[in-house]
Amino acid sequence: MQVIHTLHDLRHRLRAYNQPAVVPTMGNLHAGHLALVERARTMGDVTVATIFVNRLQFGPNEDFDTYPRTLDADCAKLRNVGCNIVFAPSERELYAQPQTFMVKPPSELGDILEGEFRPGFFTGVATVVMKLLSCTQARSAVFGKKDYQQLMVIRQMVQQFALPVDIVGVDTCRTESGLALSSRNGYLDPEQLEQAPQLSRTLRTLADGMRATPERRVELEHLAMETLRDAGWKPDYITARRRHDLQVPQASDRELVVLAAARLGNTRLIDNLEV
Repeated sequence: MQVIHTLHDLRHRLRAYNQPAVVPTMGNLHAGHLALVERARTMGDVTVATIFVNRLQFGPNEDFDTYPRTLDADCAKLRNVGCNIVFAPSERELYAQPQTFMVKPPSELGDILEGEFRPGFFTGVATVVMKLLSCTQARSAVFGKKDYQQLMVIRQMVQQFALPVDIVGVDTCRTESGLALSSRNGYLDPEQLEQAPQLSRTLRTLADGMRATPERRVELEHLAMETLRDAGWKPDYITARRRHDLQVPQASDRELVVLAAARLGNTRLIDNLEV
């Protein structure tokens, strides 16, 4: 496995390949990320993982400065699962000039749910993913479904710009208790780790309710919010939406997803389940 820090060296290394399969990450890798790499290995002639903590997707009061940078440990994990190339550029390398050209998703997708509570987040995500797909000459790229709205933004961006990239979503990896694996789980103390699976359990209850009585959506969402609040969480949202566009479902809609974001202590966790 080769670790590359410059775009020049990356392009030189990739000249020998026609079908790079890419896994974009911000590092601090866990088993969920490694599952994405293992999927990518089946899809191209070279597997590339990118590690870059992207300032553009962090709000002014979020954890950009304290987000864990664990490159050596990440590379060891990637080597063990057969990754071929790690592209780990510095901020100066990836943004050699101020990034004044940005990719802004449509408001009906980018300004709801996560976009409502993290203004500008999806513009930062779409911009860096567009750039990383270009840098790596990706022909396929693998993302986790835990970031459901992000995956939808990226798919629509690739489709609308007619990029020659196949975007693949991989199911969320979970602990035995149901907790979705996330780099931010590392912020939780032992007591909070015991409480954290409450988020997925509450989503499961909402999903079950939507299957049985979809006409009670508003009531079911309210009960889910109260369940989290009563357990000491500070929920931003827990809601049922249509899978294909994340809009509020009509009574006749059947392909749904339930999504949630909530703070446990100072740590904000997200999760979702398809219904």
